[in-house]
Amino acid sequence: MRADRLVSLVLLLRQRGRLTADTLARELEVSTRTVLRDIEALSAAGVPVYAERGRHGGFALLPGFRTELTGLNHDEALALLAAGTARGERVFGLGSALASARRKVVDALPESHRASASDAAQRFLVEPETDLLSRRLVTDEVPDTTMVVVRRAVLAGHKLRIHYEAAGDGTPQWRTVDPIGLVTVRDRGYLLATKAGEDRTYRLSRVRAAEELPEAAERPERVDLDRIWRERSARFLADDHLAVLVLVAPARREDLLNTALAVRAEEPDADGRLRLDVTFQDAWHAEWALWQLGTDAEALAPESLRTSLRARAAAMAAHYGDSRGGERCPT
Repeated sequence: MRADRLVSLVLLLRQRGRLTADTLARELEVSTRTVLRDIEALSAAGVPVYAERGRHGGFALLPGFRTELTGLNHDEALALLAAGTARGERVFGLGSALASARRKVVDALPESHRASASDAAQRFLVEPETDLLSRRLVTDEVPDTTMVVVRRAVLAGHKLRIHYEAAGDGTPQWRTVDPIGLVTVRDRGYLLATKAGEDRTYRLSRVRAAEELPEAAERPERVDLDRIWRERSARFLADDHLAVLVLVAPARREDLLNTALAVRAEEPDADGRLRLDVTFQDAWHAEWALWQLGTDAEALAPESLRTSLRARAAAMAAHYGDSRGGERCPT
């Protein structure tokens, strides 16, 4: 909305001083021409914004001008600023709204607290794009236009028609659902819904298009998303998945968890290793995941998995134990 953009423009000038039209356009995600029209509208409304000509020119506010927003103390503002560094807003298409909210939070603080809160928030980094091993964390990409429609239907309580591509099916199909809520887990977004009264969970990155319908969704007035997610997760893990009992070296625990679907139980073992009851997609998934850990992990059950890992290890040993398997490098 234009009113929100005008407020954001004023807050940018308040907090960062003189800015060029190009810089304002990038920050507000609009064209330079739109910024110039907004500047004219602010001036007409009595906001003391003026232009400075020249090589280092731009737009600025008269010294001393500020908007009046109250009600936040230092720690409350710091909590919001720190939370705003997380990447969940990308999943739900709220990045621009979050940037605007952060500007308002900073401007709401008294002058004496503003700089310290902004500086403190820079000391927090939540969920960076890579971990310590430089592995890039993959975030589901959902077009903003699609996400806006889904989010609007969820909040308005309207039925939703989605063009959805199910896993393993290359042909998207239209289906009408009753949206319940949105969940983000490890930068993957999900739509919780019902279809003809049956529970359904849809991965947002597989929604190719969406239409909000005028009919009211059939759903309870109040909802406990945390409980619903736990229940659906439990059902998902119980359906055709493989439970594996594993002993793993503590240093490789995270590597194991990064490949498993879920951890059902965990306790220390007498030999210093960790005993975990984990779930994998199927036998092939479990064999592949444990093979990556080498001797740092040992499958205790099921016996079929131990047998397949033993056969793979024997084949590998036989391959490298055969001197005829390849030519030696010249010395």
